[in-house]
Amino acid sequence: MKQIAFALLLSFSCIAIGHGQQSGDITTSNLEPLDSDRNREVPVKIYLKPSPRPQPVILFSHGLGGSRDASPYLGQHWAEHGYIAVFVQHKGSDSSIRNGTGPGQRLMALKQAINLENASARPADISFVIDQLEIWHGDAEHLLHGKLDLEHIGIAGHSYGANTTQAIMGQVSRLMEPSVDPRIDAFLPMSPSAPQVMTPQKAFGKITAPVLCMTGTRDGNPVQKSMTPESRQLVYQGMPDGNKFQLVLKDAEHHAFAGSGKQSRLHIPHHHPAISKLSTLFWDAYLRGNQEAKAKLQSDQARELAGLMEGDAWEWK
Repeated sequence: MKQIAFALLLSFSCIAIGHGQQSGDITTSNLEPLDSDRNREVPVKIYLKPSPRPQPVILFSHGLGGSRDASPYLGQHWAEHGYIAVFVQHKGSDSSIRNGTGPGQRLMALKQAINLENASARPADISFVIDQLEIWHGDAEHLLHGKLDLEHIGIAGHSYGANTTQAIMGQVSRLMEPSVDPRIDAFLPMSPSAPQVMTPQKAFGKITAPVLCMTGTRDGNPVQKSMTPESRQLVYQGMPDGNKFQLVLKDAEHHAFAGSGKQSRLHIPHHHPAISKLSTLFWDAYLRGNQEAKAKLQSDQARELAGLMEGDAWEWK
């Protein structure tokens, strides 16, 4: 499945089931819902800030070899700004594929996990989690009871998680059936992947939902050399006009969007703040209906707000 890109995501540890942690006024909780129809556990990590009213939901899909502990800077930032962030772990393409493998075997294990079964299971995981959120929202004894605004849901994903996001937002593929979930309103693929078996216009030309693509000028692929920084920008180019945006960070490599950023060989301090601020502005515009946020996105005001530097590109259509 060559057009499915992946990342060697950087955060792999798991916290005990149901354990909650506090960071300032943000609580994180790990839950392990079981999809009985598929006999598949779908672990999630919830970032939650107390609020007197229901909050919009942002789902996050990790890259290949990652986990629900991916990109904690985003979970913390989104929760701090009034969203409930739900980071989903996808069995079969998560950190478990590295278990019992030596350094020389890990690359092969990652390659083998890029398959149609995992590519199909991931969007199904997302739809199951939304089903589960609906149940938890109505459960008087659950920590999420009454806290979720399920009329306003967004999804983000990095690398293999971007592929998941693209499938759900309506990418046309010769290898998979459509995975669109109409309950999701806005989409944010980080390190997106252009198809290799059809044109970007055919793959993405019918997507009318709001989409923000993020990539970098060094955002290649650790294994698939055909996946270049330039090809990642074809996803944005292939979509029709209307509520579409793209951020291209100068010198950002693949892992700039994941982990803490410190593990990246070329960590640039302003990248994570820019990613956090622009993504939140996007959610404000399309999950909260904030017209001021939308106007900023569709102007160079976004550059100033995000602290973009010379060489960083911000565009919209």
